[in-house]
Amino acid sequence: MDIKNKNLNLPIAIISIVIPIVVALLIYLPRPQMEAGFDVHILPLFHAVLNSATSVLLVGSLFFIRKGQVKAHKVTNLIAVVLSLIFLISYVTYHFFVPSTKFGDLDHNNIVDAAEKATAGGIAYVYYFILLTHIVLAVVIVPMVLFTLLRGFQDDIVRHRKIARITWPIWFYVAVTGVIVYIMISPYY
Repeated sequence: MDIKNKNLNLPIAIISIVIPIVVALLIYLPRPQMEAGFDVHILPLFHAVLNSATSVLLVGSLFFIRKGQVKAHKVTNLIAVVLSLIFLISYVTYHFFVPSTKFGDLDHNNIVDAAEKATAGGIAYVYYFILLTHIVLAVVIVPMVLFTLLRGFQDDIVRHRKIARITWPIWFYVAVTGVIVYIMISPYY
């Protein structure tokens, strides 16, 4: 498919709206009483590995473009997009089968009581700040990455660079904070 002359704004907008709606529905709707066929509890660690790899690829991408190695820049970005897509599919799968874990829920009853809040202390505020910014920017980054890629594939280098200067730090932040969120919540899985 030749995308150089295609206007893909509408498909990108649709994808950018559908993804957060589907994720929100999976988190807030009742879970089915069915098995996944494998232990889905390994997926949060898998998500952290994917986010870590994406972070490394994004640093590599920046390094390559600054060295003028355009092909390596493209390859690292495409791999980062593929890993992000795998993450999204795995994340949706996990939340289809498992309710969200609550920070501080030591007894795993899905309620954080006063004693558990006291145990978690002020670090809970740090966790929720990181989580909130991670979630908001994860929603924002989807169309940004897609438009940045589109401009690159269309050889619209001026517009590609302009949006990439904003996309890269946000995408990197989302990838890194995904790992931090995992590390902070993992004691409560």
